[in-house]
Amino acid sequence: MSEEDKTKELVEKITKKYSDLGENPNTYLEGLLQAKPISYWDYIEVDALFSLQKTRTDFKDEKIFIMYHQVTELVLGMMMHELKQLVNEDLSDAVWIDKINRLNRYTEMLINSFSVMSHGMDYDDYNTFRKTLAPASGFQSVSFRYVEIYCTQLKNLLNEKGRKRIPENPTTADYFEHIYWKDAGLNRKTGEKTLTLRMFEDKYMDDLIKKADEVKGRTLQEKFEKMKSPSKELVEILQEFDQLYNVKWPMVHLETAQHYLDKKGENQAATGGSEWKKYLHPKFQQRKFFPEIWEDNYED
Repeated sequence: MSEEDKTKELVEKITKKYSDLGENPNTYLEGLLQAKPISYWDYIEVDALFSLQKTRTDFKDEKIFIMYHQVTELVLGMMMHELKQLVNEDLSDAVWIDKINRLNRYTEMLINSFSVMSHGMDYDDYNTFRKTLAPASGFQSVSFRYVEIYCTQLKNLLNEKGRKRIPENPTTADYFEHIYWKDAGLNRKTGEKTLTLRMFEDKYMDDLIKKADEVKGRTLQEKFEKMKSPSKELVEILQEFDQLYNVKWPMVHLETAQHYLDKKGENQAATGGSEWKKYLHPKFQQRKFFPEIWEDNYED
């Protein structure tokens, strides 16, 4: 086919596209004629991205701290993009494998990138400027909570103590009252909450409950459970995801916190006031997205 014929065919396809939409194709062709070429910096919004770092001190590494957490939020956004498709659409085993592998790569990005935090900031500078951040805390990342909600039933986000406290026939609100991450900011004996937790609940709790109700019965775990014959490969990469997200990433986070908060035996408090040594360790969180695939009698 000649270039002229290719051009003619392309114009015909464009004309049909907009005609099928009930639009005048000439309007769009004329608009294309006047449109400026797209540039990388405009498409990626580079200038906007580099305007989003609002430091509170003059310490240079504070900007690194902000940018790193913004990158983390974007990676969590990539994960939610994949999870929404897995939860909301009926996809083949092959597509599941592709998307779970993506989730594993994204989680590995989070794990490997933590060296930016653990070795990329001056120790004394960080321990000075971080005090201006209170009561803000990474604990307040709602993206992290949404990933959990998409991945598994709320009962799997209770640690051992939470499972003992939960009432029979619990509501969604009951689950969130006893969910593992509340232990970071709630004194279960006195009922006193940290400001960090109160702020987070005020802003997001209604949305979290709504989202959990929305995906109930369709979480990644529940959809996997309904599969009649999942492949061995799918089971293995789900196990990998569970381990990466719920064991390896928290451990790297814990090690970084120890580097900055307890390097010299200071046992400093986190900006959100949490007992970070207990909260961050997987043995206290006890998250497991796919408990059934870790059972000894599980057969794929």
